[in-house]
Amino acid sequence: MSAVGPAWAANTLPDGPVLLGIPVDFILFALTLLGVALFHHYTLQVALTGLTTITTYKLLFTGFTFGTGLGGLGLHLQHEWVMLSNLLGLLLGFALLARHFEESRVPDALPRYLPDGWQGGFVLLVMIFVLSSFLDNIAAALIGGTIARIVFRHRIHIGYLAAIVAASNAGGSGSVVGDTTTTMMWIDGVNPLDVTHAYVAAGVALLFCGIPAALQQHRYAPIVAHSGEDARVDWARVAIVAFILLAAIIANVTVNVLFPEISDRFPFLGAAVWVALLLATPLRRPEWSLLPEAFKGSIFLLSLVLCASMMPVEKLPAASWQTAMGLGFVSAVFDNIPLTALALAQGGYDWGFLAYAVGFGGSMIWFGSSAGVALSSMFPEARSAGRWLLHGWHVTLAYVVGFFALLFILGWHPHAKHKAEAIDAVKPTILAVGEARADDRPAPDLNPHRPT
Repeated sequence: MSAVGPAWAANTLPDGPVLLGIPVDFILFALTLLGVALFHHYTLQVALTGLTTITTYKLLFTGFTFGTGLGGLGLHLQHEWVMLSNLLGLLLGFALLARHFEESRVPDALPRYLPDGWQGGFVLLVMIFVLSSFLDNIAAALIGGTIARIVFRHRIHIGYLAAIVAASNAGGSGSVVGDTTTTMMWIDGVNPLDVTHAYVAAGVALLFCGIPAALQQHRYAPIVAHSGEDARVDWARVAIVAFILLAAIIANVTVNVLFPEISDRFPFLGAAVWVALLLATPLRRPEWSLLPEAFKGSIFLLSLVLCASMMPVEKLPAASWQTAMGLGFVSAVFDNIPLTALALAQGGYDWGFLAYAVGFGGSMIWFGSSAGVALSSMFPEARSAGRWLLHGWHVTLAYVVGFFALLFILGWHPHAKHKAEAIDAVKPTILAVGEARADDRPAPDLNPHRPT
């Protein structure tokens, strides 16, 4: 541990090289995200290559938040492991939860409630919005795409596909169980109530993109009325979905409200989801065969999150509503998971604005969000950025209108920096932990969110 001590004693780390005034850390990260955007069939390889490159660069030139060299890397991983473990547990668990919901046949029964005409297409988007508030936005988009394929006889307009993605991202933006980005905020210590006002913007955005998209789809291929009449819901699977979500909420509230001193010592949230899944197995067996593919996708996302955690966030633009709005446009090109990780590390945002921006903003281009990438696997014709922008013009308009509606109605109210400032306070504690463990002494509290 002595190798890290001098850097901490000076409370500084080496300044790395810059290119055109931009730290090389950010350039390497941007190249990684660009590679993800361009090479859709090799996203895992690109993400792991980027992580390896950035880690090597930090080892050789700049060091990490908690020190330089391998010691600094080890302490950095020690600080991040609970968040990463929670995220892994939730991503894998929600993949099985989504399949439980699909096999409950609720998606098959939903079309019976759709009205005729263009209104049916709009109501379907509203259903997707609601589903995404408690299911992962990827699952909501895929369920919506499945229903659309049935009721529109496999003829889906590109503009309507864009609206399905937008509805799923909008619905998840105000719920900590509806989107990976908001789940990350929850895991990181953001109060779930601090993102709910994103629904003000999301609701307005749904109107501004949903109605034009429904009219597009109606002109292209009208709805087939009364589909899904014979679907019988498996209420046991519906109960399992509710049980898993309730377990996650109870675990998170209990740990963060009643026992905050241990919240950063173990991945309680991810563990709660898996305990609930296993307890429900005798009632209905999960689709375990989904896990290998879900694990690959999770490693991809965790690689990007870990890359983001290594960025020098003190050199980012100051948190403001203008910055948050800009991140929405950036998330249309770059994955919103690492953008969220950067914003969480920086702190000082109005989290409802950020949740809406990075969530809904990713809908503007098909590869800007995981929901868009997933839906394009069902509808390969969607994999054209030009056609998506041309026919899904209403999504970009809706993003801007929704953002300013939220700004006008509620205003920008940034929350206190819950992480960036806390890192400076926790550095000596992290160092003390390493020394204490080396001496087999009890480790002190590591929770950077608890008031000092």
